[in-house]
Amino acid sequence: MFYDRQKLEELEEKNLAPYGMRSKNSKGRAHAGNEPAYRTAFQRDRDRVLHTTAFRRLEYKTQVFFNYEGDYFRTRLTHTLEVAQIGRTIARALGGNEDLTETICLAHDLGHPAFGHSGEVALNRLMKDHNGFDHNKQSVRIVTKLEERYPDFPGLNLTWEVREGMVKHESEYDVSDASGYDPDLRGNLETQIANIADELAYTAHDLDDGLRSGMIKPSQLEGIELWEILAETYNWRAPVLDDISRHRMIRHLVGIEVSDVVHSTDTRIKESDVDSPLAIQKLSHNLLGHSEDMIRRNRELKDFLYTKLYRHYRVVRMAVKAERIIGDLFHAYIDEPAILPAHVQSLVEKRGIERTVCDYIAGMTDRYAVDEHRKLFDPFVKP
Repeated sequence: MFYDRQKLEELEEKNLAPYGMRSKNSKGRAHAGNEPAYRTAFQRDRDRVLHTTAFRRLEYKTQVFFNYEGDYFRTRLTHTLEVAQIGRTIARALGGNEDLTETICLAHDLGHPAFGHSGEVALNRLMKDHNGFDHNKQSVRIVTKLEERYPDFPGLNLTWEVREGMVKHESEYDVSDASGYDPDLRGNLETQIANIADELAYTAHDLDDGLRSGMIKPSQLEGIELWEILAETYNWRAPVLDDISRHRMIRHLVGIEVSDVVHSTDTRIKESDVDSPLAIQKLSHNLLGHSEDMIRRNRELKDFLYTKLYRHYRVVRMAVKAERIIGDLFHAYIDEPAILPAHVQSLVEKRGIERTVCDYIAGMTDRYAVDEHRKLFDPFVKP
């Protein structure tokens, strides 16, 4: 016995909650074609994202710590995989579509440039007179235009629901612009799961990396309610945090965050009495979310991370270097397009010089951007 697409769709119908998105009910793709025999539409989308050049490049793009600072710290790729794992867990617990959730999670950061948020800030400033730069929009641009893998259409030809989920990706630091994707409707359940999984992952794992790096000392966390809960759970009180204790505490932090989301959301679902994906999207508020107590605790932890990690002088110094590197590259390419690779130059007439250069820089990894800067500005390095 084997499970073809029809059987998989029947299992979705049986196993998903009424408000979970069925792949058979997808609005489809921009370019029509036959769906695969042994995968649902959302499974195909996930596989297409995984095989992109943009996805592979995430391995060498910054999360908080620049890639060359050590292979212990999270990169944009490992962060993305952790978001997908958390997203699948929440989706399964709430009766959502795991494949759709995972695909949105895997695709949500494809458009992030080198050097994390510092790179995004720099590109947005450089492009302020040319419609700016936003990594959410760049992610959608990648899957609809920039990836060239098929002879009949540009991009990946993903389903409407995945593209909508990417467009409506938002967090405390990212506000979505859903133009062209029913902007009056909220994200569906799976989109909201991807959003909260992203926020949950970077908070817990940035704390982990901050502790590992030594930029955050355990003593600095005293009085932070979530940290006190973790310390009490494992009866930990010591001047030095060993690796096993840190692993256990971060793991427990993710666990209690996920449990809080699941239970709080389940309560809201019952109160809202939603019975379809569209019913969730028409609500005046997001269903996915933490309890009031956890919102307060997370706010305290996020404020701590902002002041003690994201604004740590070592992180700020690297951010300044990153913005200088990206600015130098941008102006050099604009001033003399002939120094761009031939395949990039060929795009200028169609896209314009500024957007062509922006796309090129946004696709760079940390290491490539640094090497390119040396080739252009260090006279002792071969171009």
